[in-house]
Amino acid sequence: MEILISLMIAVLTSAGIYLTLRARTYPVVLGLTLLAYAVNLFLFVMGRLNINQAAILQEGVTAHADPLPQALVLTAIVISFGMTAFVIILSLKAKGELHTDHVDGKLEKGEGETC
Repeated sequence: MEILISLMIAVLTSAGIYLTLRARTYPVVLGLTLLAYAVNLFLFVMGRLNINQAAILQEGVTAHADPLPQALVLTAIVISFGMTAFVIILSLKAKGELHTDHVDGKLEKGEGETC
C-alpha cells in the first residue's frame, strides 16, 4: 500500500512539474493544481493512516488518530483553492490585455493579433 501511495505522489508531482513548465497558461494552472494535490496527499499520508481508532480522546481509549495531518490538509485545500482562483483570474486578465495565453506574453510565429 505504501508503494502505491508513493507512486501516486510521484506521478502527481512529475505531471505537475511537467505541466507547470509549459508555455501556455492553462497547462500551468493544471500543473499547479496537480502539485497541490500531491502535497495534500503527502501531508495526509505523513500522519500514518490509522483504522478503527478514535478521532477524539476519550477515557479508556489509549490509541487515537493524529488530527494534525487532517488540519494541515484542510488548510492546504483552502490555500490551493485560493491560489488556483487567483492564477485563473490572472491568466484571464493577461489574455485580455496581451491577446495571447503564453506565460511570457510573447506571440508565437504565425499568431496574429486578434481581438
